[in-house]
Amino acid sequence: MKGDEIKKIDRQHVVYSWKAQRDVDPLVIERADGIYLWDADDNRYIDFCAGLLCVNIGHGNKHILDTMKKQMQKFTYVSGLFATEAKSRLAQMISEVTPGDLDYVFFTNAGAEAVENAIKAVRMVTGRHKIYSRWRSYHGATAGAITLTGDPRRWYAEPGIPGLVKFFGPYCYRCPFGYESEETCGLQCLETLKTQIMLDGPKTIAAIFIEPIVGTNGILVPPVGFVKGVRQVCDEHGILLVVDEVMAGWGRSGKWFGIEHYDVVPDIIVTAKGLTSAYVPLGAMIWSKKIWDHFYDHPFVGGLTYSGHALACAAGIASIEVYRNEDLIEKSRVNGEYLNTKLMELLEKHPSVGDVRCKGLWACIELTSDKKTKAPLAGFANSKMNVAGGLMRELFACGLYLFAKWDFIFIAPPLIITKEEIDDAVGIIDKALEYADSQIGK
Repeated sequence: MKGDEIKKIDRQHVVYSWKAQRDVDPLVIERADGIYLWDADDNRYIDFCAGLLCVNIGHGNKHILDTMKKQMQKFTYVSGLFATEAKSRLAQMISEVTPGDLDYVFFTNAGAEAVENAIKAVRMVTGRHKIYSRWRSYHGATAGAITLTGDPRRWYAEPGIPGLVKFFGPYCYRCPFGYESEETCGLQCLETLKTQIMLDGPKTIAAIFIEPIVGTNGILVPPVGFVKGVRQVCDEHGILLVVDEVMAGWGRSGKWFGIEHYDVVPDIIVTAKGLTSAYVPLGAMIWSKKIWDHFYDHPFVGGLTYSGHALACAAGIASIEVYRNEDLIEKSRVNGEYLNTKLMELLEKHPSVGDVRCKGLWACIELTSDKKTKAPLAGFANSKMNVAGGLMRELFACGLYLFAKWDFIFIAPPLIITKEEIDDAVGIIDKALEYADSQIGK
């Protein structure tokens, strides 16, 4: 089938996320390999966002494909009531790389469902109802996960499920309390959270959900003291700490999991994306020993038809083997430092670049109309103008795919990327930023 025919059928029948359907004009992708995509006209694009921050080991990895084929020749699915080698082995392998005593795995279909089950779990364990999450966060599009979310995507699902409360976390480039230094911003956010918990009643709060590094709200890296302080507050009041590693996990930030940057062990991790590098959808909720001990004597009231799907688990096993065999976690750290250096050059060069934040192979360029005042260029939820649309058109035209919204340009290439390929991609971004520069003052 030719590209034009595929696109015609697509626009007649397919509904796309987060957009008015009249604005959808998708590329038709024909094939993918490594860090590259090819469209139906054989134009090549660097996948500088690993799909949607998930194809961590790159496209077309032979080891994963061979492992999936072997599993398919046995069976692809049996009821979750049965044990399988794929499910058991993957759970064991996950426990080997998670921090602390996070050794107990409940498999889901994706990240949002892992979040949904964590909401139920913390309420069952504590007997409490309230759950805290931060403004400028994203936890998924299902009912509970979108209510936890602290950005405009939740507006259309409100009022959402009851009992979910928001707090301000550190956004040190634009501190919600007006402080300039990262340390002071983190301390003030922590003290404000403590006060909010005191006024709200700590014994009514089941859990605090955080992204260890905020993802699609700007790659916001909180100070270490803030995260350690949240863990301490939870311990003092019997509140559970749930860390959303759907994006941050699996080497993206230069460690197996983002929370490892803070030397903190949560009670629950929820994850997906890089768990299988998106070869098959799979998510997981991972419990500490304390959570396991509770459910040893109490039923966990949760279940999914495809929990522990054998084909997905086989892909997860192979993905972790690739992370290990190709040393991708360390490569993410080392090449992430190189990426940060290259992006800092853009910060110096372009008047529209206000800030650069980078952790491992995960970065954000934040745009501004004035470096001194930090005035936004597009504004929150494009309140001033839409810059991202034009930027993405410029990038596509030059052979680069990444994700941009509002004043944020997100970078998250497959972890197999080389320094030379980073140079190629950053060179294209450099050229495209001329468009953002031209929008200042409009």
